[in-house]
Amino acid sequence: MLINLFLTVKSSGVPCSLRELLDLLGALEKRVAYANLDDFYYLSRAILVKDEKHYDKFDKAFDIYFKGIEKLEDIFQALIPDDWLRKAFEKELDPEELKKIESLGGLEKLLEEFKKRLEEQKERHEGGSKWVGTNGTSPFGHGGQNPEGIRVGGTGGQKKAVKVWEERQYSNLDDSITIGTRNIKMALRRLRKFARQGNELELDMDGTIKATAKNAGFLDINMIPERANNVKVIILFDVGGSMDPYVKLCEELFSAIKTEFKHLEYYYFHNCIYESVWKDNRRRSQERMLVQDIINKYTSDYKVIVVGDATMAPYEITNPGGSIEHWNEDPGALWIKKLSKHFENMAWLNPVPEDHWDYTSSVTILKDLFDDRMYSLTLKGLEEGMSSLSK
Repeated sequence: MLINLFLTVKSSGVPCSLRELLDLLGALEKRVAYANLDDFYYLSRAILVKDEKHYDKFDKAFDIYFKGIEKLEDIFQALIPDDWLRKAFEKELDPEELKKIESLGGLEKLLEEFKKRLEEQKERHEGGSKWVGTNGTSPFGHGGQNPEGIRVGGTGGQKKAVKVWEERQYSNLDDSITIGTRNIKMALRRLRKFARQGNELELDMDGTIKATAKNAGFLDINMIPERANNVKVIILFDVGGSMDPYVKLCEELFSAIKTEFKHLEYYYFHNCIYESVWKDNRRRSQERMLVQDIINKYTSDYKVIVVGDATMAPYEITNPGGSIEHWNEDPGALWIKKLSKHFENMAWLNPVPEDHWDYTSSVTILKDLFDDRMYSLTLKGLEEGMSSLSK
């Protein structure tokens, strides 16, 4: 059974090897997880999954395998021995419930009858009073009416089953799924560049050892400045219109990036970058920053990140007067070229799924202007984008 589970997990895209399978078998032999299917889930996930971005794939594989297994009796014969199963059931029951199942001859009789019917049953069953299935009065299955039953699969109906097999909630941490602030922070850390600056705040262990050795064993403590992230970032957010559905995602990114980078400047624009941008959306008509002033003010080692769906009419990028809000003498493409000429590293983060990009000509134009450095606003895309900016 464990081999089939391993193959199911591997085929779902989780990179695991035979070494992890052997480790899992060894842990089970040592009874690291015993008499509890939840414990087995967490143990197998900890051993088989080496990167949290694969948790969702593992969860789906785990769920699919235990739902789609053809011979349910294998669960009892291969992975869950009788004493394990018995303890798991007893753990779920209070004294009053233990008395109720005496109608079938006690817990021993209930488990024995369950395994016997699994062996006899040859196909899926729905309704009825005997076989393991759904919507019936049999004590085995789900969605039925028997108050002293074992629920197998499903979401349950009367909430009176002795054992609920699938009360597990899985979290989405797939690298193709847009996720929360914590995971965004982890991806942004690929852009970190540490340097020692400022006051002496940190113990230099290697220097202290060497200095003490040279000092004939008398302690000579050396201090060095604390290491700090020295990367400087400018981030520009597209706001309004087609970006409204992505406000929450942009807020999470902004929150994460503010905590990760000490040297951070941010600005807003609409659709395409023109001759000016702004910091306060409520005062964008009165207070604007010229893009040329940004080029003059910030050094070329700043990393520039543009966040937007890149969805607009092509002329908004390529033509003078293309802006839908004002008359722009120079096309947006010109200002993007000026930025890329000054700043050494730029990247565009797009919240629209990547498989939709080819259907929008403006996305293709902006991707070309950014030398193909357009990345999806997912964990995987963030990692790729930050890696490209760090070069």
